Amino acid sequence: VQLQASGGGLVQAGNSLRVSCSYSIRNYVVGWFRQAPGKEREFVAAVSWNGDHTMYGESVNGRFTISRDDAKRTVYLQMDRLKPEDTANYSCAAGLAMEIQARRYLYWGQGTQVTVSS
Repeated sequence: VQLQASGGGLVQAGNSLRVSCSYSIRNYVVGWFRQAPGKEREFVAAVSWNGDHTMYGESVNGRFTISRDDAKRTVYLQMDRLKPEDTANYSCAAGLAMEIQARRYLYWGQGTQVTVSS
């Protein structure tokens, strides 16, 4: 299973950004995680294999939306009302169940950097 995150960039606080994760094989849960320098990896969001179920980390709940388009083999993370503390490297991962622990995911893609300026 191959995954590739893309779409990161520099954005001002309060604005929006959408990052994407393309994957090679269907029927996996896809999760987003982020890691800022000097901090532990943090769960952001996950979507079930069919898109029917989603879950979010506490710090992004209500601001971020995860979705998937299986025909395009892409998972999207829409990030609204961004804050400077959202600055991190965002990675996507595939697994068999919706988990908040990174070690439960089987496959990882390279991340994309998101920087939010104040």
